Amino acid sequence: MASFMKGDMTPALRRKILVLVKGYPRLSETFIAQELRGLEQAGLELVIVSLRQPTDLKRHPIHDEIEAPIHYLPEYLHRSPIRVLRGLIKSMTKPGFRAAFGRFLGDLRRDFTRNRVRRFGQAAVLASEWPDGFDWLHAHFIHTPASVAAYASQIMDVPWTVSAHAKDIWTSPDWELADKLSDARWAVTCTRSGHEHLRDLSGKNGRVHLSYHGLNLDRFPHFPRSLSPRDGTQPDDPVTILSVGRAVGKKGYDTLLNAFALLPPNLNWRFIHAGDGGQRSKLQHLAETLNISEKITWLGAVNQTEVLDNYRSADVFALACRISPDGDRDGLPNVLVEAASQGLACISTSISGIPELFRDGENGLLVRPDDPHALAQALERAIKAPDLRLRLGAEAERNVRETLDYHASVGQLVSLFEAEWEAAP
Repeated sequence: MASFMKGDMTPALRRKILVLVKGYPRLSETFIAQELRGLEQAGLELVIVSLRQPTDLKRHPIHDEIEAPIHYLPEYLHRSPIRVLRGLIKSMTKPGFRAAFGRFLGDLRRDFTRNRVRRFGQAAVLASEWPDGFDWLHAHFIHTPASVAAYASQIMDVPWTVSAHAKDIWTSPDWELADKLSDARWAVTCTRSGHEHLRDLSGKNGRVHLSYHGLNLDRFPHFPRSLSPRDGTQPDDPVTILSVGRAVGKKGYDTLLNAFALLPPNLNWRFIHAGDGGQRSKLQHLAETLNISEKITWLGAVNQTEVLDNYRSADVFALACRISPDGDRDGLPNVLVEAASQGLACISTSISGIPELFRDGENGLLVRPDDPHALAQALERAIKAPDLRLRLGAEAERNVRETLDYHASVGQLVSLFEAEWEAAP
């Protein structure tokens, strides 16, 4: 992983960017909020446009620091018929509507779904309600938001760019990714595997860039972690294993629970899960079936301040990521970077961008996905060896602080935007 340093991120003149996201704010997308705030601090003026209303009951502190106004598009077209009709009528007067509608019809022939229709309807509303003075559109996620961005960009005759992440890459058909990459001015993505895939689909035109999200280390300062006496032998002082993530299939929590059930019965541990998600009740039932529920605490949704406290009080961080049958997967989960920044020993799987940060046995423990036996062995090894945990955590923290300062990724984005503006007539 390349090493990046802080640099001057102040653009020569204040420019305005409309940023399109799927939902905002979201607890699970701190990397987006962090980037938005970084762009504002670099001197850019933003407007956030969200395809969906927020569903999380909590917010991170950084959401309150972001100055950009938020504009919500109709999430379901049939619930806002007047607004959608007004948007279509007004958009028909725009220079690129005919071409955009033709593109939509072509896409609809290959993807005959209500979601495809919704994307074009949202693009028409966006074009009709376009804020004055904004001449650039940037989308986060190359699936649904990028579709809306591509249509709106064509209707408005403004350039657009995109940040691709993980699920959006691997659950999108290649034809659609290739179309978007040929249309967007450039794309960035946050893992080497994603970068290689998109670069190949783009015809290696040099417009796909690798950009790790990084971490705002000011929010995650060094924590002086000392050698813990906990080694799993004391029933009244068990080793604490933490995981932070949504209870969804790609996080592999069923594998993690099955691994816990395979640990020796005389080993003393407890597990804390922080996060919400549709499978939480199913996982709680699985824990009861495995007879380990008394060792588990389910915190539900937590904000960044609460997460940091849990990183610092835990002994081990575990995340059993997998590739779902539909191709959905994580890239380099931000929670692994956050945990490592606090010197917390991390156990995870060898998929996607995770091996780009962790090397098995050097600064973390990595196992095959969907292998509870291998995961149980790694957990047992970490639980029994406080010195190993301390060494792995220290090495992981050093790597994060040397290579994943988020100022680098924000600076890279600013440079890409500036290069476009300088080249414009």
